[in-house]
Amino acid sequence: MTRHWSYVILAGIIEIIWVTGLNYSTTILQYTGTVIAIIISFIVLIKATQYLPVGTVYAVFAGIGAAGTVLVESVFFGVPFKVEKIIFIALIISGVAGLKLLSDKPKRGEA
Repeated sequence: MTRHWSYVILAGIIEIIWVTGLNYSTTILQYTGTVIAIIISFIVLIKATQYLPVGTVYAVFAGIGAAGTVLVESVFFGVPFKVEKIIFIALIISGVAGLKLLSDKPKRGEA
């Protein structure tokens, strides 16, 4: 995995934090932290898109955020975790993995 993909993963992890913050913030300090997390997340994401395909980067970023947010809400906030959620998270993860595998293949004429 290249350093640029680690930026995507970091941006996705920060996305989990700010999405959770949007839902559970109650004070101005918490909302300020959420806004700061949004800004940092997108700065890191933009840095990754300078070197990687934008569509693939965004799909991976959104997949990490969606799956991670469901897991965090279930583990830390007691949101019910159903079998259907596991199935759909697995679909998201398999789609993200497929996109990453396809984006790493060299184009015709390269190598």
